[in-house]
Amino acid sequence: ELEQFAKDLKHKRIMLGFTQADVGLALGILYGKMFSQTTICRFEALQLSFKNMCKLKPLLQRWLNEAENTDNMQELCNAEQVLAQARKRKRRTSIETNVKGTLESFFRKCVKPSPQEISQIAEDLNLDKDVVRVWFCNRRQKGKRL
Repeated sequence: ELEQFAKDLKHKRIMLGFTQADVGLALGILYGKMFSQTTICRFEALQLSFKNMCKLKPLLQRWLNEAENTDNMQELCNAEQVLAQARKRKRRTSIETNVKGTLESFFRKCVKPSPQEISQIAEDLNLDKDVVRVWFCNRRQKGKRL
């Protein structure tokens, strides 16, 4: 029964145009428990333990029923698009040469500034706190390589 369901799931998922990652994300949106693409792949290939296959089957059955229902298809797609947007990485920050020089001078004074100091530096240089924090982390790593 599990084998047939896994086979049917894969076939129907492909026919509906969903990737394994889409299914994993949709499970998270719909039922609060997100699964990786790898887990869905292993389910379809019957490479999970019997216990885990049995736990996952009802969720996948519900997802499949939702996906086959054309009324909910648009909702599923929209939810996945929202999640895909949320997962996009932030663009790489480009730090100007003069700002790098200022950061270097701060670094020479203190290689590991406190969160308060990072906030102050960020404010002074008009940068995001995370950008400054990451710059210091990266600079410390660079120092270890040299």
